[in-house]
Amino acid sequence: MNTVITIGRQYGSAGREIGQKVAEYFDIKYYDKDLLTRAAKESGFCEEMIQNHDERPTNSFLYNLVMDTYSFGYNNSSFVDMPISHKVFLAQFDTIKKIADEGPCVIVGRCADYALADRANVIDLFIFGNEECKIKRVMELYGLTEAKAKDMMIKKDKQRQSYYNYYSSKKWGRADSYDLCINSSVLGVEGTVKLITQYVEDFEKKNYKKAAD
Repeated sequence: MNTVITIGRQYGSAGREIGQKVAEYFDIKYYDKDLLTRAAKESGFCEEMIQNHDERPTNSFLYNLVMDTYSFGYNNSSFVDMPISHKVFLAQFDTIKKIADEGPCVIVGRCADYALADRANVIDLFIFGNEECKIKRVMELYGLTEAKAKDMMIKKDKQRQSYYNYYSSKKWGRADSYDLCINSSVLGVEGTVKLITQYVEDFEKKNYKKAAD
């Protein structure tokens, strides 16, 4: 096993649970919220600050400025003047790269697919679902009414979409941004996990064969 799996997901699609089960199947590490703890530790930011900016966009984001600063490193003077939200993004960006350097794993959200775009051993997935199924799941998880569950789902997805579209050069949820997009409502959690593990195993065989050739 040498593959890093990134998962983008709609709110209520069970993307997190699916990611955990895929990681368990392959006996590899799983990163979601704990990625923030590590990013805080390695960057020097307090964890609360990183959590407050987690997958939340900023309307003033200047993509080229951040990428230029990133390429020159943190010592660049423009990094000092950069808004906190940009610094937090870069801290997560660095942590994602370090995590991927350490071996196969599953990383959920946080533009991980974009951070690792130059690597051949990465599979980028997007999990979505039917609205009715997603609302029902959110209602059950958080004890909400149907209306509140729907409002939360719309708000969270807007945040994730805006964050991803600001911080990457791709479009959140669009098929050509990923290797595989799966409607988890069709097969359910276990069926979706089975589909993903089969996909990853076939990907590994293909890459291993290339290496052997």
